[in-house]
Amino acid sequence: MTTYQEPDEGPLEGRNLAVYMGLGALFIAALVVCNLVSNKFIEIDLGFKTFVISVGILPYPLTFLVTDLLSEFYGKRRTDYVVFSGFAALLLVLLVIWLGGLFPALPFSIVNDQAYDVVFGNSVRVIVASMAAYIVAQLVDVRLFHFWKRVTRGKHLWVRNNFSTMLSQGVDSILVILILFVGVLPSGTLIQYMADAWLFKILMGALDTPFMYLGVWAYRKFVKA
Repeated sequence: MTTYQEPDEGPLEGRNLAVYMGLGALFIAALVVCNLVSNKFIEIDLGFKTFVISVGILPYPLTFLVTDLLSEFYGKRRTDYVVFSGFAALLLVLLVIWLGGLFPALPFSIVNDQAYDVVFGNSVRVIVASMAAYIVAQLVDVRLFHFWKRVTRGKHLWVRNNFSTMLSQGVDSILVILILFVGVLPSGTLIQYMADAWLFKILMGALDTPFMYLGVWAYRKFVKA
């Protein structure tokens, strides 16, 4: 009987370190841009349904793909490091946005105070809501990934990739909508926004399965070989 084993947590060096740093950088970049563009809401018609979503949702499934790859290659502890690093990066973004609003724009500034406030005025609230949902959802994702990996004894990569992502993105969608809009929007609208966000993320998450397999194949062939 095959026994499940955590990934080797020995020293990171060479290509192994480069992949870890690269995936961490990709994760943080996607996370930050998600929050910076999340104030814009759009409709996406997929034929069977029209989704009302924030633009920030578009790159968000990438963060779950990256944490699944990190979990597969480097284990829970090192993936948690990247998750908490993303949290720290969002704190820095909040600080910079706040500082930028303290100083009046000069007359020749392309972005005046009014434009800055329109774009970033609600960003602090959005980022705070996103941070609360993000830290919970990402930690849930990492733990569910390893739970399914133990249950399947390291087999059936698609199971841990999809089931960890689907459940954790549901947690994220529910929390962020509640924090942002509870008491502001009718309960029916809240449920619709949660359902749209969750279903869209599930669809996008399912599309990342081939990339998960490709990433694991490339890692084993070119990094661990």
